[in-house]
This record gives sequence, structure tokens and C-alpha cells, in this order.
Amino acid sequence: MATPARSHTLSELAERFGLELRGAGSTVIQGVGTLAGAGAWQLGFLANPRYRKELAATAASAVVLSADDADACPVPCLVAKSPYVAFAKIAALFEAEPALEPGIHPSAVIAADALVDPGAQIGPFTVIGARSRVAAGAVVGPGCVVGEDCSIGAGSLLVARVTLVARVRLGARVRIHPGAVLGADGFGLAMDAGRWIKVPQLGGVVIGDDCEIGANTTIDRGAIEDTVLEEDVRLDNQIQVGHNVRIGAHTAMAGCAAVAGSAKIGRYCLIGGGVGVTGHLEICDRVTVTAMSLVTRSITEPGEYSSGMPVQDSRSWRRNGARFRQLDALARKIGALDKD
Repeated sequence: MATPARSHTLSELAERFGLELRGAGSTVIQGVGTLAGAGAWQLGFLANPRYRKELAATAASAVVLSADDADACPVPCLVAKSPYVAFAKIAALFEAEPALEPGIHPSAVIAADALVDPGAQIGPFTVIGARSRVAAGAVVGPGCVVGEDCSIGAGSLLVARVTLVARVRLGARVRIHPGAVLGADGFGLAMDAGRWIKVPQLGGVVIGDDCEIGANTTIDRGAIEDTVLEEDVRLDNQIQVGHNVRIGAHTAMAGCAAVAGSAKIGRYCLIGGGVGVTGHLEICDRVTVTAMSLVTRSITEPGEYSSGMPVQDSRSWRRNGARFRQLDALARKIGALDKD
């Protein structure tokens, strides 16, 4: 079988990523897969102990794993301190990224005073608004709308149908997936004589270098100051970030989380799927909030926090729900007994 251009030997991978090689270094890898799904010419990985039982029967040509599992591996392997990190780096070698094709598609509409670097790629049916700037190596994909006074940093990618409404500033190498909307009005309202009046949203959105923003995620612009994501923040799909929120560097948030206005989330935080964070509170650095939790007060100590109720059978849930309504009366009775 002929070896395709996109292939690497285990020896090459071990040297490139500083991994320990055990077995035949001449083994050729042409792709990656799971332990159960990988076949010949592919590299599997073992990072989670629950999949250890699949190691003995794997059809992969090689596996990346920890030293604790290496002796049980039936095929050549690469030993890593963090197998998942090593696998992610190796898998990136096989990702087919489209080549940059600098230029502006004929169907694009570019404002006369917008500045598009000749090294940028502007896709079909895109719009670039007044006074906006696109740096070298940036890609603005099909159907994107970039409003007024926006800037897109070097090497950034707007995949398709991304909207930057107004005053959005992207750093370098930012990746935004389809359907995301950045810079829409924040939810600012004031009650006047029984009717809502809209509070002008005069700020913008600032996205740091190396951030990634998932599909259909929305980030509102600030009321006065900017909404800010520091460097290397990673947002999953369908996340809502309210106006004047600040998210610290290297924080990651899973899908369907929502952060209300003026909340501040620290650095290196992990926010689980469906988490709600109410407004005007602070979460310190290195906090993990598990899925479906509701954060209603500031968190000042690093650690893991939870409030979501794990699933149970409906009969038990209804019974416990009925008991929950009696909890206050029960607590009062126990308090009275303690006094006696």
C-alpha cells in the first residue's frame, strides 16, 4: 500500500512531541481514531480509564497512552504524561484546513473607508461596514456581516454567517463558528411610567488572541464599557454572554451556558453545560462549575461547585419534590425539638 503525503512514522511523532516510543518506530500513521474504532494505519488513544478494557482488542496500528497502561498495550505505543493532550496535537496534523486564498470575492460588499489587507480572504456575499479593518491572513467566510467600526485580527477565521454588529474587536487567530453574533445590543431596559425604555448600548466587544466562539453563540456589546473575553477563552455552541461581562484568560464554557450582564468570571475556569450565572457577581480564578448549576452569589475560593439535581426515575422525583415542599416545616419542627 502506497503511503500518502499526509503520513508520519511513530519515530517522527515521538520526536516532534517529546513522547516516549515503545515498539516499532517505523510504524506509519495516516490518521487517528478511538480505541474501538481505529484500524490499520491509524493511531488510537487511551486517556480515560473507563475505556481501558478496549485496549487489548484494538485494531489500531499504535496507541498513545500513559505509562501505567503501556505494558498492557498489544501494539506499538507513544507514552505521554497527558495522553489526551498528546493525541490532540497529533490529530491536528491530519486535519485538512482549506488553503488561504487572499482576495475579495466579486459578490462581497466593502465600504469605501473599510481597510482590507491584501493578504486577507473575503468570501462570497459578505459585507464589511464603514471604518472596519481586516488584517493579513484573516478569513471572512461566506455570508458574514461585519458592521461599522469593527476590526478582525491577523489569522482570524469567521467560518460562515458570522455577524459582528458594531464595535467588535477581534485579536489574532480568533475562530468564530457559523451563526455566532457578536456586538448585538445588550439587554438594557429602564421602567418609566409603566413602560420600558431602552438604555443605549454604547460599548463594544473585545475578543483576545486565540479565542474560539461556537456556533450560534451570542456576545452582547457593553452598555458603556466593553464586554471582554481575554486571551484563549473557549466558548462552545449556543452560549449567551450578556453586556459588560468579563471572562478571564484560558476559561472554557460548555454549550447552553448563560452569563448575565456585568458578571466577571476569572481565569482558568471551567463552566459546564447549561450553567446559569446571574449578573453583577464575580467568580474567582480556577473555579469549576458543574453542568446545570445556577450561580447566584460570588465565588471567592477556587474549587468545584455544583447545584444541579442529578436525574432520577420520575416516581422518585415526584416523591422527593413533594417532600421538598415540606422541608421548611420539617426544619422548624427539628429546631423546636433541639430547643427542648
